[in-house]
Amino acid sequence: MKKYVLLVLILCLSVFYFSRDYGEKRVLRIGVECDYAPNNWLENEPTDTNFVIENDPKHYAEGYDLQIAKLVADELHAKLVVRKLDWTDLISALNRQEIDAVFSGMTDSQERRKRALFSDVYDIAQTEYTIIVNKASPYAKAKTLGDFTGAKLVAQKNTNLDEAIASIHGAVHVTPVNTVREMLRMLVNGEVDGTVINYDTGQTYERKYKNLVMIRFPKGRGFRLDFNGICAGVRRGNTRLLDDINAALAKISRRERQSIMDHAVLRAINVQP
Repeated sequence: MKKYVLLVLILCLSVFYFSRDYGEKRVLRIGVECDYAPNNWLENEPTDTNFVIENDPKHYAEGYDLQIAKLVADELHAKLVVRKLDWTDLISALNRQEIDAVFSGMTDSQERRKRALFSDVYDIAQTEYTIIVNKASPYAKAKTLGDFTGAKLVAQKNTNLDEAIASIHGAVHVTPVNTVREMLRMLVNGEVDGTVINYDTGQTYERKYKNLVMIRFPKGRGFRLDFNGICAGVRRGNTRLLDDINAALAKISRRERQSIMDHAVLRAINVQP
C-alpha cells in the first residue's frame, strides 16, 4: 500500500513539474515574446540554432534567451518547446499551465514576484537601463537623467522600461506602445526624443541602426532599479522546477554566457529585421 501511494505521488509530481510529455521524453515548454533582440526575435527560415514555434510553425525563435533555455532543457533531459506569446500574457499563460517557464528577457521585479517565482539571473550581468536617442539629437550629449527634462520618451507597455520614465523629472511620458519594434520606429521617425531600453538591447540597436546612439551614464547618474536582472519565471509553488533550472544555470559559465550573447548580438544585427 505504501509503495502504491509513493508511486501515485511521484506521478503527480511529474505532471506538476512539466505540463506535458513528448512521447517518451519530457518537455520544457517555454513562453517567449520574440520581439526583444538580442534576447529573442522571429526568423522566417530554419537554421541550426533557431527553434520552430509550436503555435506559429511558419516562424522560428532565435536569441540569447532561447540558447540559455536549450542548455537548461538539455540538463533536465527534456525537449525544448517554444510558444510565442504577447509580453502581457507571459505570466498569465504560465499560471494557466500553458507553459512551464518564461525565458523572455524578463526581470524579477517586486510586482512580478507576486505572480511567479524567478530563477537566478541568467544574463551576463545585473540589468542596467539606459536611453537610446538619435545621434543628431541635442540629447545625444546627455550625461544625467536630469538632462532629459522636456524630452519626449516612450517605452514598451506593461514593462519596467515604461515605469522607469516616471523617475525622470520633467520628461514627457509618451503613451507606451505594445512592442519594442514600435518604439524604435517612433524614435527613428523622430516622433519621440528617446526610448528607455536595457543595456544589451541598446548596444544591439545602436550597432544595427547607425543613426542611433545609446547614452552611457556615469556611475550613479543613471537609473536606479529595484530588481536583479533577467531571470526565468516559473509558477508559484513549482519549487522543484525552479531548483532544477537554477542548478542547470549554475553550470553555464560566465565565459559561455558571454559567447552566447556575442553570437546573439551579431546574428540580431545581421538577420533580425
